[in-house]
Amino acid sequence: MTLQKRMRAEDLPPVVPVFAVSGAILLPGGTMPLMVFEPRYLALIDDALGAGRLFALVQPREEELDGTVAGLYDTGCLGRITAFGETGDGRYLITAAGLCRFRLAGEVEGCSGYRRVTADYRAHLADLGLGDVGPVERRPLLAIVRSYLSGLGMAADLAQLEQAADAELTIRLAMACPFSPEEKQVLLEAPDHAERCRLMTAMIQKELLAESCGSSIH
Repeated sequence: MTLQKRMRAEDLPPVVPVFAVSGAILLPGGTMPLMVFEPRYLALIDDALGAGRLFALVQPREEELDGTVAGLYDTGCLGRITAFGETGDGRYLITAAGLCRFRLAGEVEGCSGYRRVTADYRAHLADLGLGDVGPVERRPLLAIVRSYLSGLGMAADLAQLEQAADAELTIRLAMACPFSPEEKQVLLEAPDHAERCRLMTAMIQKELLAESCGSSIH
């Protein structure tokens, strides 16, 4: 996790372009690599690079009639492009840094095939200070992550995670672990890192229990 330029509340854009990816969340203080290849999202990145490098990551949802904006979850995260590269076949490779979560307040006319929404940041302005550094129950989480990865047959070196600060540990696991889109959304909307940590521990415990009974929760 890298340090990013802080944004002020008054600098947050009221209208944001939406990059809709199922099963992926961006959290404030976290970074995410993205490979961009769809024409609409290539256009989105082109436009964002010329407008503060800002865009929003929001998960799509199947329930078209639910939520403030049809087909999208009600909470997303504003991100800034911090690295950009091109491949030889027309794709973009970018890194996005999470800045502040927001609630979708409505939708405006799209552009070049991508959607744009109005953003209400009021409930999440604390994200701008990255001040959620309270203690989390890291030992149970790390222990069960180790068991979970072992069950998948993945040889994982958790040394870096074990040395990470509580906030970084929670953010990295929440963004990287293969939870369902619904579970990812719950983690995105959690009020703080402590709750997010408790939720992840419970989710993995549930998965391990289901696997021990010969079934899966996904």
